[in-house]
Amino acid sequence: MNHEKDIPSTPTGMGRRNFINTAALAGLAGVVGCTEKSGTTTAPAAAPAPAASEHAVPAGVHPKPGELDPYYGIWSSGHTGDMRILGIPSGRELLRIPCFVPDALVGWGITNESKKIMGTKRDGSLRYTVGDTHHTHASYKDGNYDGRYAWINDKINARIARVRLDYFICDKITDLPNVQGFHGIFPDKADPVDPKINYTTRVFCGGEFSIPLPNTGKDADKPEKYHSLFSCVDAESMEVRWQVLIDGNCDLVASSYDGKLAATNQYNTEMGVHYEDMMSAERDACLFFNIARVEQAVKDGKFKTYGDSKVPVVDGTHEGNKDAKTALVAYVSVPKNPHGVNASPDAKYFICAGKLSPTATVIELAKVLDWFDGKLEKLDDVIVAEVEIGLGPLHTAFDGRGNAYTTLFLDSQMVKWNIEAAIKFHAGDKSAKYVVDRLDVHYQPGHVNASQSETRAADGKWLAVGCKFSKDRFLPVGPMHAENEQIIDISGDKMVLIADHPVRSEPHDFIILKRDLLRPKQIYDMNEFPLAIKDPKESGVFRNGKKVTVKITSQAPAFSLREFKLKKGDEVTLILTNHDKVEDLTHGFAIPKYNVQFVVNPQETASVTFIADQPGVFWCYCTHFCHALHLEMRTRMIVEA
Repeated sequence: MNHEKDIPSTPTGMGRRNFINTAALAGLAGVVGCTEKSGTTTAPAAAPAPAASEHAVPAGVHPKPGELDPYYGIWSSGHTGDMRILGIPSGRELLRIPCFVPDALVGWGITNESKKIMGTKRDGSLRYTVGDTHHTHASYKDGNYDGRYAWINDKINARIARVRLDYFICDKITDLPNVQGFHGIFPDKADPVDPKINYTTRVFCGGEFSIPLPNTGKDADKPEKYHSLFSCVDAESMEVRWQVLIDGNCDLVASSYDGKLAATNQYNTEMGVHYEDMMSAERDACLFFNIARVEQAVKDGKFKTYGDSKVPVVDGTHEGNKDAKTALVAYVSVPKNPHGVNASPDAKYFICAGKLSPTATVIELAKVLDWFDGKLEKLDDVIVAEVEIGLGPLHTAFDGRGNAYTTLFLDSQMVKWNIEAAIKFHAGDKSAKYVVDRLDVHYQPGHVNASQSETRAADGKWLAVGCKFSKDRFLPVGPMHAENEQIIDISGDKMVLIADHPVRSEPHDFIILKRDLLRPKQIYDMNEFPLAIKDPKESGVFRNGKKVTVKITSQAPAFSLREFKLKKGDEVTLILTNHDKVEDLTHGFAIPKYNVQFVVNPQETASVTFIADQPGVFWCYCTHFCHALHLEMRTRMIVEA
């Protein structure tokens, strides 16, 4: 599929791709080459894809009124610090779940319940009001999503949030100690300690930026003191179980289907402080963690702690892991500055893409386990393919039919390639045509995922790709452009670009899962809220000196209290319970001049605490349209001087 004829030519007369690649490569000139020293041979070429007009848009891409999407998409949102929920393949945004950053619509960061989850300082203010979500993944059972939880990271402040998928709400946030640049996450798909436990019990987290440990400011000029930590978080308690001290950094994270291995790719094994130093080596690494050995080392007390943290940290450095039979970590050499490691649905391989090398590396997991068991002499033998696929390979998705789909950032393409054919080509069969198809995308694609991609139920129907630049794809709205998320039909031999969707900067990773795997509740269980006011007769103002509790219920179109009186200087905790049982009947509660606004969904309870420091009459009103008499749904807060 070639859109070059539709793109205006550049002032130099170059084609669209040549212009983009020339500009991108110019930034690296004099610093690093983008291919291996051994040469720059081109990957086996695929036949040009048909033009878009030759394909009919598959049914269901644009659902009719009342039709539901067959898939949910769980998306990161970048700097807004929340999680997006989409319908796929329509791309319709259904919900934003606030996690790390305040949200004025629902009152996240305003209510006491949300502030407790987010974390506060001694004065009650939020510890952080910024976030940067990158990676999101969901919990597993029997190799497929089970609909319990999803997790998402905050790269800036090294926090991980858990989202309950029954209510689509964030219920816990955990800080990772001694970590900066918390990037990749992935839950385990099984528990290796007990084979009967075939569901997620842990979430693995990568620390991208190496820092002095402990980071007290004393060792800033001692690079030998810099390390990164690979962390394991308990899926239920959300406590940090253990960490592994490693040489180099962590980037993205993956886990095996048998629960025995976790992995992270590394792009700065040089331990450079400046970016040109981070690209001096021709090869970097993909690290494999032997989970059972790590947990045994913790049980045996073979760990340290750093700073104020009590989390056990085991030794995963090169020096401490020379003997394969006792090693906790295997450092597999892969080409230059990889950006992504992904698990194939057949549970056999991890794919690690090269970014500054035009290659994808296929690592066989059975061979990694053989190395740990001392059955494989050379660690490099775990690599069963290392093939060229195009310029700037980043992330990889799968269709469940043996094909991988990798984003080519510099080529502005998706490349479809066959894993087994790549293995044959690497083994010497140069007739094996492993590149199956190429598709232009717009422009500079980063993250990619396909329907059910990293599960045993990968179905190869839809693929979404996040493009970092949109340029001419949408109406211009000033200097800051929307990004472009594109939907691609991968059900046939050829990839077919179906739709563009503008999105606010800067989303990253996402997953696409079948609709029937989630069973969200549409009304809350009032018993889940300890402060719930179960009978409107319990409403009222309850004073204990200067501390006052106001209890109110809402039921369209009225609040249970028509008015309530306070005294200037009171510390007020207002509790509101929504008594409506009708699906989609949400109420809001706003207090003018007091910076209070939050919502309560059917049968939900929320509370806020504030100082009544402004005397006067304040009309508290419902902010969420709920009834024909919505505008009349008010109560008076009277603060006496």
